[in-house]
Amino acid sequence: MSKPFTKMSRAISCLEHIYNSLNADFFDGELPTPILTVQSKPGTMGHCSVAKVWKRKEDSAYELNIAAEVLNYPIEETLDTLLHEMVHLYCRENGIKEVSRGSKYHNKRFKAEAERRGLTCVPCGAYGWNTTPGDNLVEYALEKGWSEITLGRSTFPQIRTGATGTAQAGAGSAPGGKRPSSTRKLVCPCCGLSVRATKTVNILCGDCMQKMEEVG
Repeated sequence: MSKPFTKMSRAISCLEHIYNSLNADFFDGELPTPILTVQSKPGTMGHCSVAKVWKRKEDSAYELNIAAEVLNYPIEETLDTLLHEMVHLYCRENGIKEVSRGSKYHNKRFKAEAERRGLTCVPCGAYGWNTTPGDNLVEYALEKGWSEITLGRSTFPQIRTGATGTAQAGAGSAPGGKRPSSTRKLVCPCCGLSVRATKTVNILCGDCMQKMEEVG
C-alpha cells in the first residue's frame, strides 16, 4: 500500500528501498550500492553506467538511472527496469561481456544472467535481447506491498537504454509506449490509501472502514 508521491526525494528513497530488496533477493546482496538517479531521458527507460562515474569521499559508485518519463509506470515495469540494469551492473562487476556492437546488442550472456533472476527475455532485432515484466514480478510486488510511484513526466518512451546509453528497442508496448498494468488499483475514497490486486476484489480500508474503489 502507498499514498500518492508528491516529492522527488520520496520517490528516490522508494527506489533505493526497492533496489536493496532486489539486490538481497535476486543477487544475494552482492551488488555494490549505485547512485540512483531520475533524469529526463525521452525515448529510454533507464541506464547503468559502464564505470563508477560518481566520486564520493572514500570511494566511487556506478550510476543507475530510471527515466523520469517512466517513473510512474506500473510497479512491475519499474521492477523490470531496475532488474534489467542491475544485471548489467552484475556483469560489469564480474567481468562478463554481456553487450557488443557498440554496447547496444544484448547478447546470450545478458539473456542467461537475466533469466537467472527470473526476468522474461524477448528477442529485439538489432538490439539482441530485451526484458519484459512477467507474472512473477507482479506477484513479487504484491508480496512486498508495493504499488507504482505516482510521480513522473508526461512523455512516453518506447525504447530502453542499453549498457552505455545506446537506445535499446522496447518490446510489447501499448500505443504511446506504456504497457497496461497486470494489476488492478483500488483506492480508499476517504484517505487515499491504495492497494493492488491481480483480480477483482471487494475490500475495506482498515483505517476508514470504507469500501475501496477500483481506479485502474
